[in-house]
Amino acid sequence: MKLKDLKVKNYLFQAIDCTILYTILKKDTACLIWNAMKKKFEGNAKVKRSHLQALRREFETLEIRSGERVTKYFSRVMIVANKMRIYGEDMHDVKMVEKILRSLTEKFNYVVCSIEELKDINALTINELQSSSIVHEHKFQRHNDEEQALKVTHEKRRCRGHGGYRGRGTG
Repeated sequence: MKLKDLKVKNYLFQAIDCTILYTILKKDTACLIWNAMKKKFEGNAKVKRSHLQALRREFETLEIRSGERVTKYFSRVMIVANKMRIYGEDMHDVKMVEKILRSLTEKFNYVVCSIEELKDINALTINELQSSSIVHEHKFQRHNDEEQALKVTHEKRRCRGHGGYRGRGTG
């Protein structure tokens, strides 16, 4: 048992940052070290509850930003949801799917409506929603690129006839 305890202590010492290591060197067993680390970083129930409340607020106010890519937004939602799970929140995919569907921009309205009508939201996974949203985002992007190309060619045609004559009188 002593050998196992020394091995565990060795693993813990290798994994812990030097600045923190000095605060736990006095602990005799791996169990005491583990409990000290747990208490130091996990905090008590009030601290956990406070962190969870802040994360809930952040989760509720999350919205996709103007010009933000769908993958980036999904990543932000998942980061907050995973932090909430760490603090003990019961975060099912349904909760995240509903949040994402509520907070997408207006250009996704018809996508959201079709997903809500055709799919079972309770069975829809985050990955399915993300892949579907990415496909639609690419369609929007391609459509915007085509509009820009048409706009540029239209402006070039309009500008060709003007400003070419520099003589007297009206051009």
